[in-house]
Amino acid sequence: MSNQPPAAFPLYEISGSPRERGRSYGEQARQRIARSIEHYSAQAGRLKLDPADLDRIIGSYIPVVRKFDAAYLDEMQGIAEGANVRLEDIFLLNARTEVMKLALNPALRAQFLAETSDGCTSVKVTRDATQDGEIIHAQNWDWKEECAETGVVLRILREDGPDVLTFTEAGMLARSGFNSAGISITGNNLESDRDYRRVGVPLPLIRRKALESSYLAHALHAVYATPKTGSNNMAVAHVGGIILNIECAPDESFILRPENGLLVHANHWISPIALTKLKDTGIAFSPCTLYRDQRVRELLAPKVGRITVQDVKQALLDDYQSPWSVCRPPRGDFGRATRSATVSTVIMQPAYRRMEVASLPAINPTFTSYELSPRK
Repeated sequence: MSNQPPAAFPLYEISGSPRERGRSYGEQARQRIARSIEHYSAQAGRLKLDPADLDRIIGSYIPVVRKFDAAYLDEMQGIAEGANVRLEDIFLLNARTEVMKLALNPALRAQFLAETSDGCTSVKVTRDATQDGEIIHAQNWDWKEECAETGVVLRILREDGPDVLTFTEAGMLARSGFNSAGISITGNNLESDRDYRRVGVPLPLIRRKALESSYLAHALHAVYATPKTGSNNMAVAHVGGIILNIECAPDESFILRPENGLLVHANHWISPIALTKLKDTGIAFSPCTLYRDQRVRELLAPKVGRITVQDVKQALLDDYQSPWSVCRPPRGDFGRATRSATVSTVIMQPAYRRMEVASLPAINPTFTSYELSPRK
């Protein structure tokens, strides 16, 4: 990483058919995609993963993705062409955790966990809890420090459904975002004893499917019902007032709803039903999850009914117990080989078609505004 202050994430606009969108994306983000491939290739090398094994597992995912939506394979092929890399490289970016964990034998699983320190803190504020009467949907994304060099914002102009604005890693199809139909989504890492036993649909593709939905029911179906490889919490909201957290095991989903105007989630299971049916295996590797959600909730609760975007920003920038804080400065963690950080803070106001994003906010809490402008 450079010693310079983190730069704003670039905005790339893409349109046309899936293959055309992909080529445009790959061409515009070529340098960042190359960095992203380099980062994860280096991680695979440290884990002593055979490239042929990774390609074999990627091959097992392709029929699953084709059945889920063949257009995503076309778009990934276009990205590969535009960036002048292999399709397998782009596929790995879109299924990095799933592929790497399935590629590891049991003796290496602990080594993988020592390589990563994934975490996120998300907050959703209901319409009656905000000052202006509109939903706020926001998240800190905690991951590898170097991913500040590979994050991008995509404005996807579609002819076959709602337009999309999403923050993601270069080469991925989606991460956090919202669409012109007023649907928004964020995701938080979860771990359970049911994970990484089968091939499911990679999480970035599920999030993209939700963001392509014209109707909230379709977005919820994509998140709730799609078979997955690993656990994840995904928050789905609609400008009309619905906000749901869906805690997903690979084969079962559990619903959480706002309480007193707020729905806050970190990286541990909350659903009482889920906790009677599975084992949370992630807390040991990210114990700060146990208070990050509490901190955000306590900072916002006194302001319910008049919460603003600035209030949400300040809550997500909280430095209590830094560097093991809601907003994480770059740091090592429990002997892991890589440094992690809050790579981005994303604040979304779908009613205004606006997203604000800060890169490495613990270092420089400067937000850049991105808009999903109405079609002319």
